[in-house]
Amino acid sequence: MAYLLDTSAYSHMVRGHVPVMELVRRADEIIVPSVVVAELRFGFALGERQEENELLLSRFLHDRRVAVVYPDELTTDAYLSVAVFARRHGKQLSQNDTWIAALAVRHDGVLVSYDRDFLGLSGLSGFQLEYL
Repeated sequence: MAYLLDTSAYSHMVRGHVPVMELVRRADEIIVPSVVVAELRFGFALGERQEENELLLSRFLHDRRVAVVYPDELTTDAYLSVAVFARRHGKQLSQNDTWIAALAVRHDGVLVSYDRDFLGLSGLSGFQLEYL
């Protein structure tokens, strides 16, 4: 099973939060959206440990089980599904969260997150969430 990490899941993993660490440890495939990499690097740039955080991220992304994914044509279809579903159900998602959810749908991955906003997508066809 492929797990797709959002920014909150990666951050909790690095801080040693056991549930996400266990999930990552046993995963066959870990997907990291390019949007998540950008959000993380933005946070690093504003922090006091940028170099250390960049090194940790680089090591993680070079793990043989980890793949960074980028939006493609099929992702735009998934984006449309996510955005329309959220709007019709009165849920607000940021643009980045919409792309992250779309990439999870596109790659048939289970989105791992600590972000409650994704709970609003319950019932969306093809969307799987592991809310920690």
